[in-house]
Amino acid sequence: MRQTELATASDVEAAARIALEAAERALSRAATERDRLSARRSQVSREVSDARRALDRMSAELADAMNSANQGKIAAEQTRVRVEDLRRRALEELSLEPEQLIAEFGPEVMVPALPLDPDDVEKAEAAKPRAYVRAEQERALATAQKDLEKLGRVNPLALEEHEALAARHKFLVDQVQDLKASKADLLRIVQDVDRLVQEAFTAAFAETRKQFEHVFGVLFPGGQGDLVLTDPEDMLSTGIEIEARPAGKKVKRLSLLSGGERSLAAIAFLVAIFKARPSPFYVMDEVEAALDDMNLTRLLTIFKELQETSQLIVITHQKRTMEIADALYGVTMRDGITRVVSQRLAD
Repeated sequence: MRQTELATASDVEAAARIALEAAERALSRAATERDRLSARRSQVSREVSDARRALDRMSAELADAMNSANQGKIAAEQTRVRVEDLRRRALEELSLEPEQLIAEFGPEVMVPALPLDPDDVEKAEAAKPRAYVRAEQERALATAQKDLEKLGRVNPLALEEHEALAARHKFLVDQVQDLKASKADLLRIVQDVDRLVQEAFTAAFAETRKQFEHVFGVLFPGGQGDLVLTDPEDMLSTGIEIEARPAGKKVKRLSLLSGGERSLAAIAFLVAIFKARPSPFYVMDEVEAALDDMNLTRLLTIFKELQETSQLIVITHQKRTMEIADALYGVTMRDGITRVVSQRLAD
């Protein structure tokens, strides 16, 4: 029985070997077919890609061709429009038919030399006509257009405007000449006025200085007073300084004097002006209020000198001042009523 089983197993093994070999052969054939089909598929894919690229290329070429055709049509239409425009301009601007224009001004016609520089005009006029060269003519045209643009637009009223402006210019020139003449006259008048002012000021200053020395000597016995110009070289803008030195003092500046002395110095300056240029009358308001008896006596001496040539109206509370007056006027109040009382002392 074991032999029978072994024989059966051997048969099964042999059959299995045969089946395995058959399966391997079938598998090998299937793999070969698969490789063949895969290679075929790759080839077909490449052919399809090539065909698509060729189709795209031909489509692009077709589009370019159509675009070129359209551009050609556009260029042809533009050329036709330009030709029509040139024909119209030739008729409107030059009154020439295109055939006549070409015959007289075509590229085969000799043209005169055109100067590109204004300094070469005579040389260009002496030169012989030559063949038409488009580049030269374009440069000459560009130069002429620039020169024309510099000139600006043509004004048909330029002559009338020029005449009006010329008349206006002549009027303004005459006015300027008149103004210059007036200015020269005014400068001469100013110089004369300055000269007269300088002469008047010089004379007035000299007389005032002389009177100041006298009045100061009366108000300050033994003292010295003087008027000094700050800028003697320029009499029109100079200032005046008062130098006052009472007896027994070395100082000359007013700021270093006492209050009473400064008041007397100021009064001396005013009285010097009064005496240098007398006036019919003078009004003084309590000029001696801050003076002591001695200085008041000296001031009253000056008042008496002024009385000889002028009238004095003095507001005062000093009895001694009232004593030298010719008339007194007082203001009083009685029972709430203000009254003015007058009294002539000479009577």
